Amino acid sequence: MSFELGIYHFGELTPDPATGALPAPGTRLRELVEQAKAADEAGLDIFAVGEHHRTDFVVSSPAVVLAAMAENTSRIKLSSAVTVLSSDDPVRVFQQFATLDLLSGGRAEIIAGRGSYIESFPVFGYDLNDYAELFAEKLDLLLKLREENPVSWQGRLRPTLVDGDITPRPDRELPVWVAVGGTPASVVRAGRLGLPLSLAIIGGGYRQFAPFVDLYRKAGAEAGHAPEKLKVSINSPGFVAPTHREAIEVSHPYFQAGWMANHHQRGQGVPMPKMAYEAQATAGGAFFLGSAQEVIDKIMAQYRLFRHDRMMIQLGFGNLPQKEALKSIELLGSEVAPVVRKEIAALGGTEVTA
Repeated sequence: MSFELGIYHFGELTPDPATGALPAPGTRLRELVEQAKAADEAGLDIFAVGEHHRTDFVVSSPAVVLAAMAENTSRIKLSSAVTVLSSDDPVRVFQQFATLDLLSGGRAEIIAGRGSYIESFPVFGYDLNDYAELFAEKLDLLLKLREENPVSWQGRLRPTLVDGDITPRPDRELPVWVAVGGTPASVVRAGRLGLPLSLAIIGGGYRQFAPFVDLYRKAGAEAGHAPEKLKVSINSPGFVAPTHREAIEVSHPYFQAGWMANHHQRGQGVPMPKMAYEAQATAGGAFFLGSAQEVIDKIMAQYRLFRHDRMMIQLGFGNLPQKEALKSIELLGSEVAPVVRKEIAALGGTEVTA
């Protein structure tokens, strides 16, 4: 697999920082489809949408949104970011993404996570005391579903399956990534299962996450998985503009509004002063924020550290205006991606030795 660059989006509905107006949900959904089409045309590799179950986010059913994107794109991979597997049913998740994979000609992926936003648990009748066990059990079932049919399976928190005929079946093994935020047990589990790792770095210095990538690869190697199977994606917020100053000035008001309005705990937003935002744009900060060259430099610096396979930007968190998002997507495709791919190829690709 060559190095991949892509975009992920939560579809947040944030009050405009200047007018206070909320975007209409239908408009926001159509904007996401337009962004996916633009990313496809720009030559990016993947577009992903998150799952939330609150009125300040518009995507509660990623597979439905991704299916609309599939009909408006031809090449780009389409993924959840993430599927909150703990509060969903693995059978339905598999069926939905298998359907998406067939409709899109083999472009669907699942990024499965426990859920850092926890509103879906009470909505679907799950006990947060079972938070960790729910994910482990349901991930086990999801992996079994893609390996065989009919399926027999037994767990504690989900009803037993006996010779379940699960359809439709995709024409290939459906890719399943595991999303983590830097929990050692989570990266070890992904490594032992030989599943690709999707690592969220949403603040602070990115170098502090190197031990987690090392731990993941060590766990995978000890479990007997080949190095090329242990893929890593780095996922962080960002925005690309013609100049550093423009990137900051255009995106900061929207990011700050989103950080306050759409944070994990409602009513407990986290301030993001411009000085702190700028700090995340520095060489050691987590955000891919600035000019095309600045973003290239950060991707390459991270590649030398992580030797990862994929980089995904959470583009313009907080309802960045659509015209600005489309400009940023074009810059990523035309100015960032070709240079990054060339420089990584010159370093020998993304292969990592154990």
